[in-house]
Amino acid sequence: MAIEVATLAPEFELKDNHGRTVRLSDFRGEKNVVLLFYPFAFTGVCTGELCELRDNLPKFVNDDTQLLAVSNDSIHTLRVFAEQEGLEYPLLSDFWPHGEVSRAYGVFDEDKGCAVRGTFIIDKEGVVRWTVVNGLPDARDLNEYLKVLDTI
Repeated sequence: MAIEVATLAPEFELKDNHGRTVRLSDFRGEKNVVLLFYPFAFTGVCTGELCELRDNLPKFVNDDTQLLAVSNDSIHTLRVFAEQEGLEYPLLSDFWPHGEVSRAYGVFDEDKGCAVRGTFIIDKEGVVRWTVVNGLPDARDLNEYLKVLDTI
């Protein structure tokens, strides 16, 4: 079960597609965070969602907001995926311990071995302000994210 609105977002430390360490606390007091979990790089729905975010990037990476996308792929896979698709925002690897952060947020599918499509909007104080969880085949609507970001 996904963590609920109004709870403190679980802290994490993951490597991005360039091998840099990213912590949720890096943004505390500075930016709202759109934390997006997706199943796997190079799959149709995931690629479509992440490219739609790429095409609207100034709305999700700016002075007030940081987009962080998390999958259970290795950093090496994520590096190639980002280069191939022109993704210029952090792709974080929840590869090892496998799915630890996905589990902390309640979006890890134990049977499939990957995260489902969970999105969490976390405010500057680290509190979850909005969440949506979709099944593996169901793409999310990024316009919903924008509506929430406009309210915080």
